[in-house]
Amino acid sequence: MTEAQNKKTNIMVVDDTIANLKLLEGILSRRGYRVRSFPRARMALAAAALEPPDLILLDINIPEMNGYEMCARLKADPALAPIPVMFISALNEMLDKVKAFGCGGVDYIGKPFQIEEILVRVENHLNLRRLQKELEQHNARLDDLVRLKTRELAEANERLSILDKTKNDFLMLISHELRTPLHGLFGVAELLFATYPATAANAELIDIFQQSQERLLRLIEDALLLTQMEVDAGHFSPHALPLSPMLELAVQETAALAAGRKVRLPAVPAHLPLVSGDDKLFQKAMHALLETSVKLSNEGQIVELTCATEGNEVVVVVTSRGQSVPGEAFPGFFQVLSVSQAVVPGGDLGLSLPLAQRIISLFGGGITAENLEPGGLKFTVRFKAAPAEAQAGAAL
Repeated sequence: MTEAQNKKTNIMVVDDTIANLKLLEGILSRRGYRVRSFPRARMALAAAALEPPDLILLDINIPEMNGYEMCARLKADPALAPIPVMFISALNEMLDKVKAFGCGGVDYIGKPFQIEEILVRVENHLNLRRLQKELEQHNARLDDLVRLKTRELAEANERLSILDKTKNDFLMLISHELRTPLHGLFGVAELLFATYPATAANAELIDIFQQSQERLLRLIEDALLLTQMEVDAGHFSPHALPLSPMLELAVQETAALAAGRKVRLPAVPAHLPLVSGDDKLFQKAMHALLETSVKLSNEGQIVELTCATEGNEVVVVVTSRGQSVPGEAFPGFFQVLSVSQAVVPGGDLGLSLPLAQRIISLFGGGITAENLEPGGLKFTVRFKAAPAEAQAGAAL
C-alpha cells in the first residue's frame, strides 16, 4: 500500500499495557497508518461502533472482558463483523489458537514484538480487507445492475405484452369490421354480375372477382390465425391424433384445384402413427403444402406423398414435379413478409406457407423445402409423434 493509502487506513489497538500501546502506535504511525489506542474493551467497542476501523490488534488479557469475548462481540455486530482481528499474545501466555480462530480472529502476533513481522502481517490483512471491500462493492454494483436490468426487462416485457394485445385486438377488430362491408360489397357485386349478359368477357370478369374475393377472405383468416399463434401460443393444446384421416381430409380439400390443373393427388397410407397436435390446424397446414405442390406441378404429373417414422418423429414428404421456386424467393419461402413475392406462375401464395410453418412448429415439428432437379419441389414435414402410451392404445 502507498503512504497516501496508509494515511486513510484506520487501525485500532486494544491492550491494557500502556507500554505496548505506545510501542505499537509508534511502529504503525511511522508507517503512515492512523492509529487509535484503547486500554479497555468497552471503550474500544464503543469507538469501533462510531467509526469502524480497518483492522484491530487485540490483546487476549484485558480488563472487563478478555480478547476472545470482545472478538465475539465484534463478530456478532453485522456492521463490525467484517473487520479483521489480530490477537496479541506474550510468549509466556497460553494462546488458545483454536479458540482465537473460532471466535473470528484471522491471525496473531507474539510479544516481544518483531517490527518487520508486525508490519508484514498488518499489511497482508489490510490488503485482504481492501480486496474484500472491493469485491463487496463490485457485487453491490452487480446487484444494482441486475435489479436495474430486471426492472427494465419487466417494463419492456409489459410494453411488449401491451403491444401484442393491442396488435391482436386491432387485427380482430379489423377482421370483424372488414367482413361486414366486404360481404356487402361482394353481395352487391354478385347482384350486378347477375344482370350482365352471359358473354365470355363477363364470365372472365366474374371468375377474377370470385378468385379475388376468396383470396381476400382467406388472407384475413390466415392473418388472424397467425397473430393468435404468435400472441397466445398456450391457447393451442396438443393431443394425440391419427395422421391418416387428417391427411385424407387435406387431400380431399385440394382435389378441386388438382382436377382443374389436371394434376393427380396421392393415396394416403393407412394406419399411420399418431402425432401430437391439433387436427384442424394440421389439416390446414398440409392443405397449404399440397396446394402449393399442385400449383407447381406440370399437367399430368402426380403429387407424391411418403411417410416414415424416425425416432420420436413422423416424417411426411410431399414431392411435386414441374416448376421450382425462384432463387430470389426461396430464402424467404416461409416468411410472412415474403407474402407478396411471386412464387408460382401468375402470382404469390399468400400467407399459406408461413402459416403452415408456424402451425407445425407450434407443436414441436418443422418444415423444410428444397428444389428438385430438373424441376420440382420437395416439402419435408416433421411431426412430433404422440406419446408411446397413446400409440399403444390406438393399436388395440
